[in-house]
This record gives sequence, C-alpha cells and structure tokens, in this order.
Amino acid sequence: MSSVQTAAAPAAARARRDVPWLAAGATFLAMLDATVANLAVPDLHADFPAASVSGLTWMITLYAVLFAALLAPAGRLADLVGRRSLYQWGVGLFTLASLACALAPTVPVLLGTRAVQGAAAAAMIPASLALLLRDTPPERRAGAIGLWSAAGAFAAAIGPSLGGVLVDQFGWRSLFVINVPVGLALLGAALRLPRAEGGAGRLPDLLGTVLLGGGVGAVALGVTQTRDWSWTDARTLGLLLGGAVLVGLALWRSARHPVPALEISLWRSHRFAVANAASFLYGTALYSWLLLGVLYLTDKWDYSVLKAGLASTPGAFTATAAAVIMGRLTGRIGVRPAVTGGALVMVAAGVWTLAALPSEPHFTTFWLPVGLLVGTGMGMVTTGTASAAALSVDPLRFAGATGLNTTARQLGGALGIAVLAALLPAGATHGDYTHVYLFCTLAAGGAALAGLPLTLRRTRS
Repeated sequence: MSSVQTAAAPAAARARRDVPWLAAGATFLAMLDATVANLAVPDLHADFPAASVSGLTWMITLYAVLFAALLAPAGRLADLVGRRSLYQWGVGLFTLASLACALAPTVPVLLGTRAVQGAAAAAMIPASLALLLRDTPPERRAGAIGLWSAAGAFAAAIGPSLGGVLVDQFGWRSLFVINVPVGLALLGAALRLPRAEGGAGRLPDLLGTVLLGGGVGAVALGVTQTRDWSWTDARTLGLLLGGAVLVGLALWRSARHPVPALEISLWRSHRFAVANAASFLYGTALYSWLLLGVLYLTDKWDYSVLKAGLASTPGAFTATAAAVIMGRLTGRIGVRPAVTGGALVMVAAGVWTLAALPSEPHFTTFWLPVGLLVGTGMGMVTTGTASAAALSVDPLRFAGATGLNTTARQLGGALGIAVLAALLPAGATHGDYTHVYLFCTLAAGGAALAGLPLTLRRTRS
C-alpha cells in the first residue's frame, strides 16, 4: 500500500463515522422547515400588511408542495449522480435559500425563495438516507434508519414550538437565519466524504416532475381556497379536477417513461406499496395535528406564541425516543408493530382530545399527557414506514425508494394542511377545532389499517 493510501485510509474512516450525523442533520433541517414556520403568519402580516393572510400561508404550502413533488425525482437523481454529490448540492442550495428567505424584502421574493428551499430539502432527504444505508452493514441498517427517523420526527414535532420561541423573541426572519450555520457545518463536513460513484443513465423525466408538482399544487390551492370560495365554486372544482388530471398524467407518463419522475415500478412490491399508503395517511394526520395544536393554544387558551411553543415541546422528545427504540426493535419484531401500533397510539390521543378538549387551560392534566402520547405514536410510525420502504428494495434503489415514501408523507401533509385551512374559518369556535381533530384521528386510523398487511416476520437485510 502506498503512503498516500495509508494516509488517506484513516481520513476516509473518520469521514464514514460522520455519516450518521450528516444524514441526521440533513433530515433534521428539511423536516424542521416543514413545520417551524407554522406560527410566523401573524408576524409576517405585521411586516407585510398589504398581503392577505391566506396568501401568506403559501409560505408553508409552497415548501410542502415543492418538497413533495421533487422528492421522488431527487431519489432517482441520487442514484444517478451519486449520493455524496446530491447531498452537497442539496445542503448548499438549502443554506443559500434560507439566507435569501431571511433577507426577503417582499412577499413574492419570500415565496420564491421558500419554493427553492423546498426543492433543496427534497434533494437532502433521499441523499442523506442513501448515504447512511450504503455505508452501513446490512445487520445495522434498521438501527440506522431509527436514528435517521428520530432526527426527522424530532424536527417535525419541535418545529412549531421552536418556531414560536424564535418568532416571539426575534421575529420571523430568525426562522431562516438559524439554518445557515447548521447548513454550513454540514456542508463542510460533507466535503470530507469519499466520492461515491453514480449510476449510468439519463436524468429523471422533467415534464413528469412538472406535471406532478402542478397537480399537487392545484389540489392544495383548491382545498385551501374553500375558506374564501366554496366546495361547489367553479374555481374550486376547476383546481381540484385540473390537479387530479395533472397527477394522473404524471402517473401515466411515469409508467411509460424510461427514466420516470415517479418510479412506480417500486409499487409492485406489496410491502413498499403498503408503506407508502400508511405514510400518506400518517402525513395527513401529522402536519394538521402539529399546526392545529399551536393554533388552539393561542386562540382558545390565550397563550402567547412563546408559551404555545414551549407547551408543544414535550411530544418532540417522546417522538425521538420512540423512533430510536423502534429502530432497534424493527430488525427483531418487524415493522407492523411500529406502523399500526404507533398509529393506534395517535388514535388514542385523538379520541382523548375529542372527548376531553377543555375550553380553559389545563396543561398538566390534559395537554402534557396528550402531547407525550401522540409524540410517541409519531415516532413509532415515522420509523416503521421508513424502515418498511427502505428495506423492501435492494441497496441500489435506496434513494429512489426513500424519495417516493417521503413523497407520500409530504403529499399527505400538504392535503392535511389544506383541509385544516378549509375546516378552520376565521373566528373558529371550539367545535371547529374538534372537527379538525376528528379529521386527524380518522387519518391516523387509516394509517393503522394500512399498516396491518405489513409482515411481522424478521426484517431481511
């Protein structure tokens, strides 16, 4: 062995030891920004009074739509150009877009940079998990997915509370400033990773990607605008039907294109298809529940944004603990207990909320235990669906499978937020909030049913 090779070996080994934290850091940033801006709309409206509140909520929706639409093509791209390269480009663009969001002088600029941020996050998710799994021995992959899932679950759950604290203390621009030093640190560490070769082939279908993004955006806009229009309004029906047609065309094109935007051939695996269905329903419940909680605290319990944020924090820790524990257990007990069991825990929290949601503040006797319970369920389902999807394909398709599975969850999240906006009018009553909690509970119940066909047998590497 040459002296150059001898010197390079320890450096490569150190770089590989950094992979779990690099993967967790990327998914943490991507999932954090999916929920951290939930409480920023009032502060944004104070800075941009000419903008409508419904228009400002597109800062949240645009990120979710671009994130969802580009996850699957990004997974294919990671397999093509190499996980290391896509990781670096994704983290770099995300960091730059975060800085641009923080400096945005107008609402249109903010929305545009927020969309770029969502696109970059879509690249980070499949690249990070592919980076993790390709450098992890088969017998340790379930545990590695647990760590990766825990970072995402913690970020999604703590996002509203962290966002509330930052908005209250430093204003909405701080939500994006905090990404910059973290992104730079991840990018610097990623530069030390050994180069990974990509596969041969062409870039994913651009037209199919545009059709998917346009369809998802049209459906989300149609559902959101029912607050100002109505379900029978011609504009609403046009958006819903048009969006469905565009998504259908994206699926049709993906079934025939040699390098599709959506690798729907993966759905021929029964386990993978079931994991995607559970992810979609889980995302629908997850994102609407997280946003609804902070809205209820600030509206009905008269909590400040800061207090509401802190009150929503405990569930993030049980979500993280549950994700790590289920990651370690999945290899022995399979994924069904994580998916169906976790979703049923969420259903239990939803039933408790529907039966006992108090109009007056009861933090220690109601809000805290419900938050800890639902956080546990979220952590379990996050790990279960990610494990089922990733471990149902061969290693060369890790990134594509991860992208498609996370796409399902983000599409569900976009739908959930849109339904929340439709069901929760201005001046919402206690009953309006319980209607949305019922929707979240039913969605979680659907995820539990979707997870039942998943095998209880020992996960195969």
